[in-house]
Amino acid sequence: MKVAEAIVAALFAAMGVRSLVYWLRRPFETSDLRDHLLFAAYLTGRIGLWFSLAGLFLLVSVDTGTRFARDSEAAFTEYASRYGWYVVVFATLSALQLVAGFFLGRREGGRADREGRG
Repeated sequence: MKVAEAIVAALFAAMGVRSLVYWLRRPFETSDLRDHLLFAAYLTGRIGLWFSLAGLFLLVSVDTGTRFARDSEAAFTEYASRYGWYVVVFATLSALQLVAGFFLGRREGGRADREGRG
């Protein structure tokens, strides 16, 4: 494991913890179950992206130094192809955050609260 990648992974993980603590301290005052579920989905996508970035740097840093010494291009292609599924993690978390944020912003209660009628 390379030190630089471990430091970057630790920084991304720390940002995930910071985001989790920040959002847990913010009050979300509504009694509607759908709003709570949408907010939880939004936060899962938002916080999960930080942790998935940390995981990406950990995947890259594990045992890559000796493989790339022989045939750099072929070794990297082989190594990266084994973790192609990790793109789905980013896509899922990003889509979850986008869709939940969109529907949460379009909820009728949220619009009335923003206009001061709630």
